Amino acid sequence: MTMLALAGLYLSALVGTAASTPLTPRQGTTFTNPVLWEDHPDLDVFRVGSVFYYSSSTFAYSPGAPVLKSYNLVDWHPVSHSVPRLNFGSKYDLPNGTPGAYVKGIWASTLRYRRSNDRFYWYGCVEGKTYLWTSPGGNASSNAGEVPPDKWNWQPSSQPINNCYYDAGLLIDDDDTMYIAYGNPAIHVAQLSPDGTREVRNQQRVYSPPSGTTVEGARMYKINGRYYILVTRPADAEYVLRSTTNSPFGPYESRTLVSRISGPLANAGFAHQGGIVDTPDGKWYYVAFMDAYPGGRIPVVAPLRWTSDGWPEVVTDGQGRWGTNYPVPVQVNKNVADGSLASTDLDEFRGSRLSEHWEWNHNPDTSKFSLDGGGLVLRTASVTGDLFAARNTLTRRIAGPKASGTFRVDVRGMRDGDRAGAVLFRDRAGYIGVWKQGNEARIVMVDDLRLVEGQWTTASTGRVAANGPVVDGNAQQDVWLRIDADITPAFGTNTERTTTFSYSLDGGRTFTRLGPAVAMTNSWRYFTGYRFGVFNFATKALGGEVKVKSFKMDMTSNAPGSPPTSTVVVPAPTPTQGPVAGRWEQCGGIGFTGPTRCESPWACTKVNDWYSQCL
Repeated sequence: MTMLALAGLYLSALVGTAASTPLTPRQGTTFTNPVLWEDHPDLDVFRVGSVFYYSSSTFAYSPGAPVLKSYNLVDWHPVSHSVPRLNFGSKYDLPNGTPGAYVKGIWASTLRYRRSNDRFYWYGCVEGKTYLWTSPGGNASSNAGEVPPDKWNWQPSSQPINNCYYDAGLLIDDDDTMYIAYGNPAIHVAQLSPDGTREVRNQQRVYSPPSGTTVEGARMYKINGRYYILVTRPADAEYVLRSTTNSPFGPYESRTLVSRISGPLANAGFAHQGGIVDTPDGKWYYVAFMDAYPGGRIPVVAPLRWTSDGWPEVVTDGQGRWGTNYPVPVQVNKNVADGSLASTDLDEFRGSRLSEHWEWNHNPDTSKFSLDGGGLVLRTASVTGDLFAARNTLTRRIAGPKASGTFRVDVRGMRDGDRAGAVLFRDRAGYIGVWKQGNEARIVMVDDLRLVEGQWTTASTGRVAANGPVVDGNAQQDVWLRIDADITPAFGTNTERTTTFSYSLDGGRTFTRLGPAVAMTNSWRYFTGYRFGVFNFATKALGGEVKVKSFKMDMTSNAPGSPPTSTVVVPAPTPTQGPVAGRWEQCGGIGFTGPTRCESPWACTKVNDWYSQCL
C-alpha cells in the first residue's frame, strides 16, 4: 500500500455482489469467504511443513507485524508478533501527544522461514530504512512447521539497512541465497548478504508497468525452477511477473491474475494485493484482501490452476467472480488455537503476558501496566485531555460483520481528573467510560473524537454526548462497558455504519444504552479498520489506576444502529456461569447485585447480612 494519491483508484474500486456472511467456525468440506473477518491487510503468506503462516501490517500499533498460523488456509490464529516493540524512533512511544506515529510504521512487510539456520526473517521499510527482526531456534523445519509458543524469540538487527525496500517480498532461493523484490511505481530486486543484514547487489527496474500505472506490494517466488513476482495495481488488480531468464534479476514479462474481479462481499472493494502458497499435496491458492471499511481490509482465499505454459489463474465461480464458497484446501482435525484464547473466548488477563490478539495504540509505557493474575492493571501513563495523545490504550480487531465487545473494569483506583473506559478506536472515535471529578465518578458517553485526515493531528478531543449515573468509586463495584459495532462493509457508499454504547452496574446481567449512535467513517486513508479498545489517562496528575478484569467479544445479529431501547437484557449468571469476584471482593449480601461466586480457590464467605467476601 502507498501514501501516494490513490484516492481516485480507491473510489473506483466498485463493490462486489455477494451478501455478507458472519464469522463462523469452519465445518465440513467447504469454506465461506472471507476466511478471517478481521483487519489483516498487506498480507504475506507461506508454508513451513504442514503449517501456513501469515504476516500483515499494523502501522503504529505495538507489538507490530502479527504472525498468524493455520493448518488449512481457512482457520487462522495469532501466535506471535515479528516486532515486539517498534524500534523506529521516539515518536512511536507517543511522547508528546499527536501526531505521534499514527498511520506511519509497519506497512506492507515480508516474513519468511530459512531452513538452513532455523530462523524466521521479517523485513519492513519504515520511513526510508529497512528494519530486520529474526526469530531463531523454533525448530520449525524438524517439527512439521510448528513453533512452540515459548520459542518465538524475536531479535532486532543491530542496524537497519540504509535503503527502503518498499512493499518488500523476500525469497530464499534453493541455494539459500536471499533476494528481496520491492518498489513503487516500478519493481526492483536486491540480493542480500548471507546473514541478510545488508545489500550486495541491486538490479534496478526489473519490471516497469505501462505508462500511467503504479504497481507495488511485491511478493517473490521460485516455482518449478522459474522466478515469479506478484504485484498489485492499487486497489483493484494483481499481476504476475515471470522472469524470461533463469535469473531472479529478470527481465520479467507480465500477465494479469485478477482485475476488478467482483465478489464475494457486497459494498467491498476488489480482491488484490496478496500472495500465493501451495499445500502439502501440491495444490496452489491465492490469498488476497478486500477493502471492507469501516472494518478494514480482510482476507479472502481462492484456488489457483496453472496453464500449460506455466502461468497461474484464479478459479472463479460460474459468473466469473471470486467465489463465496470453495472446497477447504486441507482437511485437518487439529484446532489451530491449540489451548490459547480464540478471538471470542473470555479473556480474564491471566498469566504473565497479554494474548496475541492485543496491540497498544503506540509503544506502551511498560511501567504503567501489569498483569497481577486477576486482571490487567492500567495505571495512568499520560496527563492530557486528548485520548489520541494518551499512552497505553490497548486495542484489538473487531470481528465482522457485527460484534459486541464488553470490558469489565474495577474503577476504585481512579483519582480526581482520571478518565477510563471502552473506546471504538480509529481516527473518528467514541467511547463510554468513567470520569472521576473530585470524589464523584460518573459514567459518560463521549463522541466526536477526530484526527485531521492526512495530518493525523487532533481535530477534536470529543464532547460528552450523554451522562449516565454516578457510581460509587470507593465501593467494591465493577463497571461493565459494552460497545456494539456494525462493521458490515460500506466501502464506496454513502452509508455510515453505526456503533452504540451501554453499561451495566448489576454484574453484567442488564445493560443500559447510553448516548446516541456513533457513525463510523468508510475512508481508507487511515488504512486500519475500527478496533475495540480500553484506556485510562489522567487530566490532572498521574497516580490513578483501573483494573480490567475481563474482555469478551460476541458475534451479534441485531444491528446496533436500529432504534434504541433503554436496556438490553442478557441472561442472569448461575452459580456456575457469569462473572466471578476476586479475592477480598464482595460476592453477596442484602442489596448486592454483583458477582455471587469467587475465583478459585477462594470461597464466598458471609461476614454479615449486608456483606459477603471472597476469602
